[in-house]
Amino acid sequence: MTRRVFVAGATGLAGSSIVRRLLKEPGIARIRAGHHSGGGAFVEDPRVEYVQGDLRKSEDCERLVAGTDLAVLAASQSGGAQEAVSAPWRQVTDNIVMDAVLLEALHRAGVRRAVFVSSATVYPERDGFTREDDLDWNKPPAAAYLGIGYAKRAAESLCHFWHAKTGMEIIVARASNIFGPYAKFDSKRSNFIPALIRKAVDRLDPFEVWGAPEVARDVIFSEDFADAIVALALADQIDYDIFNVGSGHTVTVGEVVNLVLDACGHSGAQVQWLQDRPTTIGFRALDCSKLAARIGWKPRVGVEDGIRRTVLWWQENRNVWTR
Repeated sequence: MTRRVFVAGATGLAGSSIVRRLLKEPGIARIRAGHHSGGGAFVEDPRVEYVQGDLRKSEDCERLVAGTDLAVLAASQSGGAQEAVSAPWRQVTDNIVMDAVLLEALHRAGVRRAVFVSSATVYPERDGFTREDDLDWNKPPAAAYLGIGYAKRAAESLCHFWHAKTGMEIIVARASNIFGPYAKFDSKRSNFIPALIRKAVDRLDPFEVWGAPEVARDVIFSEDFADAIVALALADQIDYDIFNVGSGHTVTVGEVVNLVLDACGHSGAQVQWLQDRPTTIGFRALDCSKLAARIGWKPRVGVEDGIRRTVLWWQENRNVWTR
C-alpha cells in the first residue's frame, strides 16, 4: 500500500527525524512536511514537499493536510526548565488550539489514520516506572509541568473523541525526553542535554549545572524515537491505543554531565551544581514494555552513543543552527 503522509512540525527535532525515517519506507509515495516559519531541519528529497502554515488556523490546517491519508502530529510549542518556570503559559494555549484544530482538519480532509505525539508530562508525579494505565486523570500533572501536562491531556481526550465518533484511527505516543541533532540549543528554550552540550563545547569552567546530580530521566535518541513513531504509524492492526515511547531506562543528570564532558574532551572542568535554579521533577521513568510487546520495537542507540553523536553534530553546526 502506498501512503501519502502529512507530518506536522516537520523541521523540528522529532519531526525531521520522522521525515528521514519515513523516506526509508518503500510504501511512502509523498510526504507533505508542515512547518510554521523560520529555520529548521529540511530534508532534500523529491518526495518531500514543504508547506508552510499556521497550525492554529483551520484554513491553513485543511490546506496542509489535503490529499494525505496518514498524518503524524509532531508539532508542539515546547521549552526547557527555565521557560516552564518563568512563563509556563507559553506551552498551553497554542498547543491546545493547534492540536484541536489539526485533529478536526484531519477529519474534514478524510485522513484515515494519525499518530499524535503527546508527552510524559501528562503523568502525575510517582515513584517507579510509569505504565500507560498509571495515568490517574483525577490527579494533576506534576507541578512543574502543570500547564503543558493539562494541554496534552486535553489533546489526548480529543484523540479519543475523534476515534470514537468518526472511526479515525489514532495512536497516541507519550514521549519521554528526546535528544539528538537539530534539538533546540538556544539557552532560553533548550532541554537539559543540549544545554549541557552547548556549555561543554564552549568549554565553560566552572561548569554550571541546574539541579542535582541524582535527578533521573528517561531519555531517547531522536532516531530511535522516529523508528518507534513510524512503526506505530504503519501498524495497521492497531486502530486506537496509547503507548509510552522512551528508552525504558533511567539516566541521572550526573551521569549525563560526565558523558557530555567526556565526549567534548572537557572532563577536567569543575562542576558546580546550582540547586536554586529552575528545575522540573526529580524522577521520571517510563515503562515501555507495551510498545515492545505490540510491535516488537526497542531502542538501538544508547545514551552514551547518542550524546557523542549529538556533540559531533553541534560542533559542526553551532555557527549555523539558530534554534
